[in-house]
Amino acid sequence: MWPLGLCIVALLLVTITHWVYKWRNPKCNGKLPPGSMGLPLIGETLKFFARNEQSWETPAFIKERMKRYGPIFRTSLVGLPVIVSTDTELNYKVLLQEDQSFESWYPDSMTKIFGSQNLSSLHGNLHKFLKNMVLHVVGPESLKKIFSELEGVATRKLEGWVGKEVVELKTEGADMIIGFMGKKLISYDPETSSEKLRENFEAFIQGLISFPLAIPGTAFHKCLQGRKKVMVMLKNMLEERRVNPNKTINDFFDFVLDELKQENTTLTEEIALDLMFALLFASYETTSQAILVAMKLLTDHPKALKALTEEHEKILKDRENPESGLTWEEYKSMTFTFQLIHETLRLANIAPGIFRRAITDVKFKGYTIPAGWVVMVCPPAVHLDPENYKDPLEFNPWRWEGTNVATASKTFMAFGGGLRFCVGADFARLQMAVFFHCLVTKYKWQAVKGGEIIRTPGLQFPNGLHVKFSKK
Repeated sequence: MWPLGLCIVALLLVTITHWVYKWRNPKCNGKLPPGSMGLPLIGETLKFFARNEQSWETPAFIKERMKRYGPIFRTSLVGLPVIVSTDTELNYKVLLQEDQSFESWYPDSMTKIFGSQNLSSLHGNLHKFLKNMVLHVVGPESLKKIFSELEGVATRKLEGWVGKEVVELKTEGADMIIGFMGKKLISYDPETSSEKLRENFEAFIQGLISFPLAIPGTAFHKCLQGRKKVMVMLKNMLEERRVNPNKTINDFFDFVLDELKQENTTLTEEIALDLMFALLFASYETTSQAILVAMKLLTDHPKALKALTEEHEKILKDRENPESGLTWEEYKSMTFTFQLIHETLRLANIAPGIFRRAITDVKFKGYTIPAGWVVMVCPPAVHLDPENYKDPLEFNPWRWEGTNVATASKTFMAFGGGLRFCVGADFARLQMAVFFHCLVTKYKWQAVKGGEIIRTPGLQFPNGLHVKFSKK
């Protein structure tokens, strides 16, 4: 007979072997897409977050597996089984069939970051209700009202930048965006407030798309601390407004407070604070990052800068009064500007993935996506596919001539798609267009240092982008 110790070891080996086998060969009522589940629990998470140097290309993790397995493959990220889709037809199906075959979903780590009651985690009537609330700030009619304010903010910022020896656009651009949105949402003034909103978001951004290890010193832990500080600030402001309402203030916080006072409202304080946090983050990260990328691309491509400048100088030339401000009609006429914006968003791929979860087993092209599995739609793989865009790594705003990308399509999903199409898409485009108008009509710049990019898998400028501005 075997000694007891050997029996225990043998039993452990059998148990572990069986567990590993089950991990690598998940149950499925059909045929799973090809792929690898990686190591137990960890999966392929470390490879997913690996750093990619100096490249606009599809993240190496995705690119290598597309080559090996095809446009649809399985993997495991942060302990969860995931189907990665780079297939335009499946992406379209996933985004359009929300609340039918799929539901909006994000990992627990993202829920900790954005809050359990954030807009992306809510469904049905409550999601629709909050979306309508946000339109109060960024809907078409509201955009027309804040139009001149945007021009004033951009003009003042640029004038201030001219007086500096060097401007680090990553920081200064973020200050400009969060300064404006902070004022519209919560009457935040970075010049007078003791709270450093941008610095807190900076820590938040660094760990947003990182390995979810909440140990002091890690990027993820810093991200959680950044959120905590912002949420404390927002909660304190909410309480202060309740105790000492200021009738001279008219911002989104007032709108939220009025809604919280209603007897039959579905809005709660937790939802309201998570919503405010998400709006501040969205304006800070996406728009400021897009402007930074566009400035990098314009610096590297004089032909595109020349075309942009000519379009905006023509706007000034055609005005009856050259000193009057930008009009809504002039904004709508910025054909090349919109081409530039969409090409920037296509190439930058600021959002590396869009997540959904299968509600039922879903059949697609002979494969089965099991109920409960996560689907990660991968915009970079679509935006950088040569079948969708000729010479996809080339910055070519002219490729958008004659196209309309005001909404999502099968080959362009910079603002998501389906019911979750970004409610702030028009606002982001407006901010960028107004900034570029103020920039190219009065100023010029030259790069001093920085501009290098990495993907982790989100796009980052580790050394910023340092430029020197001067008047024309």
